[in-house]
Amino acid sequence: MSKSLLRILAFFGIYLLIFILLKPVFMAVYSSVMGDISAADRFNVIWHGLPMDCSMAGYFTIIPALLTIAGIWTDSRALRVANQVYIAFSAALISIVTVSDLALYGYWNFRLDTTPFFYFFSSPASALASVSTWTAILGFVVCILLAVALYFMIGLTAGRVRPSAAIRSIRSTIATVVLTAFLFIPIRGSFTVSTMNLSRSYFSANQRLNHAAINPLFSLMYSATHQSDFSSQFRYFDDDRARDIFAGLSSPSGILTDTVAPLFTIDKPDIYIIILESFSAHLMPSLGGEPIASGLDSIATNGLLFSNFYASGARTDRAIPAILSAFPAQPTTSLMKFAKKIEHAPSLPRVLRDSLGYDMAYYYGGDANFTNMLAYLVSSGFDRIVSDKDFPVSKRTSKWGAHDHIVFERVWDDIMADTTGNDRPVLRVVQTSSSHEPFEVPYSDPRFSDSPRKNAFAYADRSLTAFIDSLSASPLWERSVVIITPDHYGVYPEHLDDPLARHHVPLVITGGAVNREPAVIGTTGDQTAIASTLLSALGTDDSAFAFSHDLFDPSASDYAFFSEPGMAAFVTPTDTVAINLDTDTPVIYSGPASDAAADKCKAILQIIYDTLSEL
Repeated sequence: MSKSLLRILAFFGIYLLIFILLKPVFMAVYSSVMGDISAADRFNVIWHGLPMDCSMAGYFTIIPALLTIAGIWTDSRALRVANQVYIAFSAALISIVTVSDLALYGYWNFRLDTTPFFYFFSSPASALASVSTWTAILGFVVCILLAVALYFMIGLTAGRVRPSAAIRSIRSTIATVVLTAFLFIPIRGSFTVSTMNLSRSYFSANQRLNHAAINPLFSLMYSATHQSDFSSQFRYFDDDRARDIFAGLSSPSGILTDTVAPLFTIDKPDIYIIILESFSAHLMPSLGGEPIASGLDSIATNGLLFSNFYASGARTDRAIPAILSAFPAQPTTSLMKFAKKIEHAPSLPRVLRDSLGYDMAYYYGGDANFTNMLAYLVSSGFDRIVSDKDFPVSKRTSKWGAHDHIVFERVWDDIMADTTGNDRPVLRVVQTSSSHEPFEVPYSDPRFSDSPRKNAFAYADRSLTAFIDSLSASPLWERSVVIITPDHYGVYPEHLDDPLARHHVPLVITGGAVNREPAVIGTTGDQTAIASTLLSALGTDDSAFAFSHDLFDPSASDYAFFSEPGMAAFVTPTDTVAINLDTDTPVIYSGPASDAAADKCKAILQIIYDTLSEL
């Protein structure tokens, strides 16, 4: 065998070996959440991940193969430098992706995709705010050490095999070109119409094992190449069939019938929407959780608590459009990434401003540029956006900016100032941030001295309660409606495998202008329902919000839809379906009409991506 052919095989083999060796590393790092796995499970992780590893090894071998072809004809210094530069580049890339994936999986429970890069480039400081200083230093050191180790590992094996000019250069060139072309086979992963995709690594009922089998570099590449061609994604039905299923499910009623008592005591109440970072049902005793968010639990018992309510998505950039635009979270992308599309998305604040004359303001203690949020908020119609730059440096002591109690104090100060010169109804949206990694807050609850995570939730809860106490003690309470919901599913308890448990969050509606006795309401819904519920109560047309439905309308469909990377779910009072989107197989499939529920889940997903394409 000529050295040129041996060199290509050596590069392919060393990259494949690296990817194989990284799998036990992943399983060791996350052994506490992998469960009790056997030697056979570990072998299956490697075996079922092998096709994807071969695919990535093929991609990484293309450039060495091209340089090898050139090396048959010349042994120039430039070519040798190019070889070393490529080895260094590939070692650095593998190291960065591997370390990032290992660091983030514990937070997100899915292998690396483009999401963290979107976060980083929109606001580097905010993207790194959830990481403690020592964790960042450790990650940087590990990344450097791994990159150096990989550089020498590749350089001392494949890199030492060098082609040399030969008498039969044309024959060697042809053979090397043919072998390079054969890299297409592992890269594509199949001779059929089905090409390599994430589902190739799925083999177990234990999702952690499936995740362990996925190559994070392939996951990142796959995500990057599925960000814009929305009309070709999730094609389950022909267009007419998808629209028919969706139309039968989601048909906004606009205004409640006369048989239903008005939700509010006045026509245009002041509205406060409070979006709590990472809160979940598991923090509230009234929803079967622990007594951590005791203040919110008390607020809920004096208002309307929806007990079967679900977060639309997994991250804040998916949650805010779900709450304020009734646009469901997408499993592979985020509406907020696309500035031109968000300009054409429906907007609850814009309807309140243009149709009912509301005065608008949004409060957030962090960087409003994070995840393109500022562009979204401006397009949504907010007249005033208060963010970290509007607080003095002395009050920006959190890694995310201003702590929650500082933000709520600013909201209250502005409310007091507004009462003297503003006769318009107001919409105030407050987004908290302190109950987020790294859970460093200016508060210590002795009950949670051993858990910074619980303590951070208790602090955020205390800040919220102080604000509600101030508002309820003021004359403004009688004209106020307060809507409280988290942004996305919670980070407590950690590593919940049940999708319903992960996405189960509270929705609380309270205030002196609410025309209902305190109650726990079992209607099933998700965050996209907030828009229609509010607009219907205000007697305003909600037909622009195709994915929304009124939680108080007895004729409306009683359901929730939510998604996260690799999964979408549809829930009704009788049926629950969760679908693994990588394999198109059920994660949960229960209820007498589960087949119909699965069709509705898929139809919603298809219509979401059709709508994204058309915006």
